[in-house]
Amino acid sequence: MTEERRDLHHPDPDPGRRPDTSEPTPRESDRAGFSTDGGTPAERGFPQGGVVSPQAAHEAVSRETTSDTSDVSRGTSAGTSGAAAWGVKTAADIAEESSSFDDDLTPLARAAQHSVLARTGGLRREGAPRPQSTRVMVVANQKGGVGKTTSTVNVAAGLAQLGQRVLVIDLDPQGNASTALSVEHHRGVPSTYDVLVEGQSLADVTTECTDVPGLWVVPATIDLAGAEIELVSVVARESRLARALAADARVGTADEAGDERFDYVFIDCPPSLGLLTLNALVAGREMLIPIQAEYYALEGLGQLLETVEMVRQHLNPQLVVSTILLTMYDARTRLAAGVAEEVRSHFGDQVLKTAVPRSVRVSEAPSYGQTVMTYDPASAGALSYLEAAREIASKGAPA
Repeated sequence: MTEERRDLHHPDPDPGRRPDTSEPTPRESDRAGFSTDGGTPAERGFPQGGVVSPQAAHEAVSRETTSDTSDVSRGTSAGTSGAAAWGVKTAADIAEESSSFDDDLTPLARAAQHSVLARTGGLRREGAPRPQSTRVMVVANQKGGVGKTTSTVNVAAGLAQLGQRVLVIDLDPQGNASTALSVEHHRGVPSTYDVLVEGQSLADVTTECTDVPGLWVVPATIDLAGAEIELVSVVARESRLARALAADARVGTADEAGDERFDYVFIDCPPSLGLLTLNALVAGREMLIPIQAEYYALEGLGQLLETVEMVRQHLNPQLVVSTILLTMYDARTRLAAGVAEEVRSHFGDQVLKTAVPRSVRVSEAPSYGQTVMTYDPASAGALSYLEAAREIASKGAPA
């Protein structure tokens, strides 16, 4: 039954004869004179009606390859034909155009280069011009947690990296600025307490920061917490720090103090409007107010400005709010954008164009006794503070 079914489906007139495989069965396309390779066999140099010999096939392929290569060469040399006519650029075309392409004009390439150089320590930071006289800046905001100390130490370190001579006076009993600048501030260390209460000079309590050349620190100890009580009965208690600054030979104009003068003095205030902050406001000529991009920071700003106005009327008429720095800025939220817009619309040019974003590196740096400028100079926080320092230097002191 199986053999009969096979015969019905595959009839073979001569089952005993083996099939002849010496001659291939021509395809329909070959009988019609066409080839799927693009042309008739005769046009491509192949013999018709038989088996192609290896020698003939090799000669035909060689002639075809030579002909195609010459065609491509002619098309490339023609300029407007070949690949150029199709809008495809060759490697030679790209090499010629690469000479006119400047990577410095692309923000991504510039940021990548900046990051690599900063992490390898090869970042070349152009210096800023030194001011004609010492700029005494008070960093104050009665609201806590807005980045006063962080902004003080990092802007000061940024200015020092720009070639400025900077002094940081830690007026906060917590001593956080002293911690960030890796300066000893335990009980018994000469500090701002000795300046305010004991009447010592700034030169006796100043310590140079080892991590940042050109940066000096007057540390704060826990003894400063009792200074407000001890100063209650002292005459002219609100101007003790101002007299210490005026008596220092390194504070003044270029003619008075020379090249060894301090270009900037930053006074880090506690989060209050007590006697310590009052001493700073009387001693300073400019105010740097860090504002967190949140509603509570705006609510407390009005009270701070009222205090500043009272100090200007009765104690220090030269005090001006010259700089406002937005900190902890989160560009993803509408709240931050709204606070920034409201602050800029009210204060105008006093607000720096640079806003410091939220950064984990900025928070980690003090635990290592460093500023973020030395802890991770390529981080977003370090670059923002460096740009803010450059902007402060370029704006100059208010007239």
